[in-house]
Amino acid sequence: MSEILDQNEIDALLAAVETGDVVEEEERAPIFSRRRRDFSNIEVRRYDFKRPERVSKDQMRSLQMLHEGFARNFGAALSGFLRTIVEFKVASCEQMTYSEFISGLPNPTSFNLLSASPLEGLMCLEISPLIIYPIIDRLLGGTNHELFIPQRPLTVIEDRLIQKILDRGLTALCEAWAGVKEISFALNGSESNPQLVQIVPPNEVVIVIGFEVKMGNRAGTMNLCIPYNVIEPVVSELSRQTWFSSGGAVGQRRYLPHISRRLSRAGLEVTAILAETTITLRDLMSLSVGDLVTTEKPASGHVVLTVEGQPKHLANIGQFKGQRAVKMVRPVTPRDLN
Repeated sequence: MSEILDQNEIDALLAAVETGDVVEEEERAPIFSRRRRDFSNIEVRRYDFKRPERVSKDQMRSLQMLHEGFARNFGAALSGFLRTIVEFKVASCEQMTYSEFISGLPNPTSFNLLSASPLEGLMCLEISPLIIYPIIDRLLGGTNHELFIPQRPLTVIEDRLIQKILDRGLTALCEAWAGVKEISFALNGSESNPQLVQIVPPNEVVIVIGFEVKMGNRAGTMNLCIPYNVIEPVVSELSRQTWFSSGGAVGQRRYLPHISRRLSRAGLEVTAILAETTITLRDLMSLSVGDLVTTEKPASGHVVLTVEGQPKHLANIGQFKGQRAVKMVRPVTPRDLN
């Protein structure tokens, strides 16, 4: 994701090509060919066998889209819990070795180990102190103005407060992964020094999803580290087509009962149409109290019962406990509306 150019860089590059400051590259010849040719001008790049690309680009894009949904749900949950606007978005999604991931983390920090049943192994969720302490200050009634960020591990009370945030994050993470596989995430432990935790060998490939978190005038980062050997059983299901198709079916089955309950309590406007007729504008303007408007419909005929303006049933006019009422007879058919 860091190799993507923004619009300003693209404009500068195009301007440099037009002025001749940048020469367009010639078409590169393949290194391997059945025909002999001069390979002296071919560019050869080094390949680092310590960092193999074990997850394809398509699967990386699927992981990024999956965790973008997690970021939206987690941000909404935090906004409601903290009673303030929390912006949460994916900043990066890349592969690296576990040693490179650990070396880039601050010390101390909030380093949490996550289990992902039924998958084997552990994942890591690191939250920067730059956003941890503003969240704690908010939970304790503070305003985050001139807040000092201490360089120390979290106390027992602070750790218990952060667990409330992590519980909501794990719930959002379970919902995000439900489109691929039903996974139950749980907190398996926490540590302040990332160097003391080694869930996989240092050269093992991991996928790191970086998040940007903003709350008022405070901002920080959060990193989710997923070892490849943990998601290897489901990595083949991370293609975009599989993710979208399964996500729609699972989401529909999950939210259908909830939507049905909400819709069953929704209020609807029911109207009984007694009769319809047409008159001239002159007759309408001359109407007064006591005038009769006649229609071609008999008084003993059925009336049309509409729901939100849509004809649904035929009914008879009557009284119930001294009040005007209609009694449904049968559903409306296309012949009744002609």
